[in-house]
Amino acid sequence: MVRGPRHRATPAIAIVAIASLLLPSAATAAPLRALGGAVAVTAAAPTDAKIRLALRASNLSEPVFVTSARDGTGRLFIVEQTGRIRIYKDGVVLSTPFLSIGSQVSKGSEQGLLGLAFSPSYRTNRKLYVNFTDVNGDTVVREYKASSTNPNVVATSTARTIIKIGQPYDNHNGGMLAFGPDGYLYIGMGDGGSGGDPGNRAQNIDSLLGKILRINVNGSTSTRNYLFPSTNPYVGRAGRNEIWQLGVRNPWRFSFDRANGNLWIGEVGQEHWEEIDRAVKTSSGAGRGVNWGWHVLEGTHCYSPSTGCSTTGKTMPLTEYYHDNGRCAVTGGYVYRGTGVPTLVGGYVYADFCSGEIWVVDSAAARPATPTLLLDTDMTISGFGENAAGELYVLDHGGGAMYAILPA
Repeated sequence: MVRGPRHRATPAIAIVAIASLLLPSAATAAPLRALGGAVAVTAAAPTDAKIRLALRASNLSEPVFVTSARDGTGRLFIVEQTGRIRIYKDGVVLSTPFLSIGSQVSKGSEQGLLGLAFSPSYRTNRKLYVNFTDVNGDTVVREYKASSTNPNVVATSTARTIIKIGQPYDNHNGGMLAFGPDGYLYIGMGDGGSGGDPGNRAQNIDSLLGKILRINVNGSTSTRNYLFPSTNPYVGRAGRNEIWQLGVRNPWRFSFDRANGNLWIGEVGQEHWEEIDRAVKTSSGAGRGVNWGWHVLEGTHCYSPSTGCSTTGKTMPLTEYYHDNGRCAVTGGYVYRGTGVPTLVGGYVYADFCSGEIWVVDSAAARPATPTLLLDTDMTISGFGENAAGELYVLDHGGGAMYAILPA
C-alpha cells in the first residue's frame, strides 16, 4: 500500500547514466535520469531549464510544507509534521516557533500537522488556518490569529475550530489547505485510509472523505463556523454541501496557478500509479463537481473492478507515472511564476517522495502530457512552497531541510 508522505519504502535510488525509459503506459513516457545533477531537456515545453537546489534551512523536524503570508515581510512559514510552524526570516530560522501544538497532534504514520493557509486579508485580520490530526486521529481545521503585539508568534487564545472530520484509519488524511482565487478555503481530504478505499468513501457524496472541499470561513451559523458557498455543486441537491470535487484517494498537495487560477492536484496512488490532475478555471470555478475517478480508477487504469470499469463522468489525469525505479508517492507542487529561472515559467513542478526525482510538465500541455526530469536527488520530498514573488522551495522530510530552486 502506498501512502504519502511516508517513510521510504525503498532505499534511495543509485545515480545512473542517462537513459530513456518508457513507462508501462504507452500514454506516459518516463523522464530522463541524469548523472547526479541538473540536466538539459529537449522534449517538453515550456522549458529547457537547468536547476539546482540551494540549502536555506536545516535541523527541521519532518518538514511537509512551506508558504508565505504575502504580507510584505518576506517571511516564510515552514510546517513541521511533528506540530510546529517555524519562521524563516533574513536567512535564518527563528528560534521561537510561530505556533507549537505538538501536544495536540497525533503522531506516526501520515498523521500530524499537515497544512497551513493564510487569509487573503492577513495583513489586516491576522488570520491563519491549520490542518492537523488531533490526538484521536481526526482531521481538524482550526483558525488562529497572529499576535497583535508580536507578529512572529500566534496568539493561541484565538484558536477556533472551523471543521472537524472523523478519520477511520491513520493514513490518507490529505491535509492541504489553500485559499482559491475566489477567496474560499479549499481542503484536501483523503479517502479515510486503509487500502483500496474499503468504505467506498471517495465516490460517496454523503461523505467528506476522498474529496476536495470548499467553504467560506468569513461567516458562521448557530451550528458551524463556516458557510456553504452557494455555487458548490451539491448545494440544494443530494450530497454534502461542502464538496467541491470527489473521487480522490489522497490529494496530499494541491495548488492554484497564481497566473490563471487553474487547480493542480498531486494525487497519491495505490499500488501502481501516481497522477497529476489539472482543473482549468472557468466562470464556475476550477473543476466544479469534477470526479477524479478513485476508487474505480487508479490514474487512467481500472482499479475496482480491475477490468471493464466505467469511466463515464470521470475526468482523466493530465499525466501519470508507474511505481518503477523506486517511485512510490507523488508530491504535488506549483506552476512556476517566478523570475529567477526564466525558462521554467509556466511549468508545473512536482516530485516523487521516495525516488527524489523532480519533474516539470508544461502547464498548457494537452492530455496525456509527458513530463521532463529536472533533477534527480536523494531526498524524501514531502512538499513544495512559493514565496510572495512566486519563487519555489522544496522540502526534504527525512533530511529536515528546505532548499530554494535556483538556475543551475
